[in-house]
Amino acid sequence: QVQLVESGGGLVQPGGSLRLSCVASGFPLDYYEIGWFRQAPGKEREAVSCISTDGHRYYPDSVKGRFTISRDNAKATVYLQMNSLKPEDTAVYYCATVMFFNYGCYDPTYLGQGTQVTISS
Repeated sequence: QVQLVESGGGLVQPGGSLRLSCVASGFPLDYYEIGWFRQAPGKEREAVSCISTDGHRYYPDSVKGRFTISRDNAKATVYLQMNSLKPEDTAVYYCATVMFFNYGCYDPTYLGQGTQVTISS
């Protein structure tokens, strides 16, 4: 059974950091491109980062320079390091298998249950 499980969310103050983890099971992670998405109440889901099988990365302008995606295939885990967090980063964050392009990541599939990230003072 293909499964992705996110963890690491929480409540932090503006300017703080969090590291999210996405653990994959039921399929060989190293053959898949993975993306992180977020969805805030009343807003559409948006991609915040994705990584190809050979380590290429995509970030939208809204998070570029603040977020870093990485993967550890041996641990079947993809990470999202989030620094300099802002209140507008508040959302539920999901990981998913994706189709990776240098200009974005598409067709999210096998989304996990999500992890809540709240940025507030």
